Amino acid sequence: MKYILVIPDGAADLMQAEHDNKTVFELAATPTMDLMAREGMLSRARTVPEGLHPGSDVANLSLLGYDPQVGFTGRAALEAAAMGVEVPEGDAVFRANLVTVTPNHIMDDYSAGHITTEEGRELIEQLNTELGVDGVTLFPGVGYRHLCLIENAGSDVPVCTPPHDIVGEDITEHLPHGQFSSWVLEVEHASADLLLKYDVNAKRIERGEKPATQVWLWGGATAMGLENFAARYRLGSAGLISAVDLMRGIGKLAGMDVLTVEGATAYIDTNYAGKGRAALDYIYMHDFIAVHVEAPDEAGHNGDLAGKVKALEDIDRHILAPLYAMAKHYGDWRILVAPDHPTPVSTGKHSGDPVPYVMWGPGFEANGAKAFNEKEAERVGGDVAIGHELMPRFLAD
Repeated sequence: MKYILVIPDGAADLMQAEHDNKTVFELAATPTMDLMAREGMLSRARTVPEGLHPGSDVANLSLLGYDPQVGFTGRAALEAAAMGVEVPEGDAVFRANLVTVTPNHIMDDYSAGHITTEEGRELIEQLNTELGVDGVTLFPGVGYRHLCLIENAGSDVPVCTPPHDIVGEDITEHLPHGQFSSWVLEVEHASADLLLKYDVNAKRIERGEKPATQVWLWGGATAMGLENFAARYRLGSAGLISAVDLMRGIGKLAGMDVLTVEGATAYIDTNYAGKGRAALDYIYMHDFIAVHVEAPDEAGHNGDLAGKVKALEDIDRHILAPLYAMAKHYGDWRILVAPDHPTPVSTGKHSGDPVPYVMWGPGFEANGAKAFNEKEAERVGGDVAIGHELMPRFLAD
């Protein structure tokens, strides 16, 4: 048996009043997903346990069968694993976004206008040499996504607000709190004093693009580990395809073969077809492959309904359609399609509401669904499943 998990990140959404109360899944042309819903078992799951922040870290750990209430220290630990950044005992690591904040303290853009990886790396490297905050090291990542390691921060990591949750809001209403929060503020203030002096930002402003005005720290964590995924489920091997460090970190900590696809950008312009081909190529080498696509989540954060619809259509056409065709040919493949969490275009923020999912293949009987969407999943699905219990059910003999 071969097992494939496809995660359209943030794809679940609310009804769109201006579009006859249809959800994004209903607005998108997704014939393969709809066919799988008719042939497989469609239902709903809650991937974010009550009381936890609805982040992609929590939700994707749940989808992969890990209870995020057990042993999870924070998002940045996962991203550090992906980047090969060691987090020593007693230190804390934070996700460090390059953001755009207006002079009157409004969070204008959580990604500094989706700054390029080359620009972001240059800015972070310059900051690292000039920041002047003792015990702090910045590590360049991809695009606007970077890391900050703070030495001797203890186990009580400050609570920080994700910048994508406060776009358009006054940042002074969302400052970090808790022990060592003064360190976080010192890093952010020092970065704001320096960034606009750098050539990268001067050129961005000349081109009419948003500058990176400061570093914003969030997702703080201490070191953590995960049980080996393949051993846990008695599989020979497992692989993961994603352009996002968060997912790549989960894969590395879980002992998966973390696979790279050329042209995968973690944005709506990603190489969908390349991910589909990679899944087909690598499933022959592994028992399990997870394919993660960030595009719907980014469109949701940007309030881009058309972009989110297109992302779902591209996932269906370039990833699910070829996987479904090959699974039908061999007959002994199972496919699970599940968003990790909703990212409604109307709010631009993650939600902890249940998500639709479909389990398709041998062992899963049709339950009367007509299409893959939130309404059908609620109509036919019965009780809402606990997120981290989906994977054991999907992989059960």
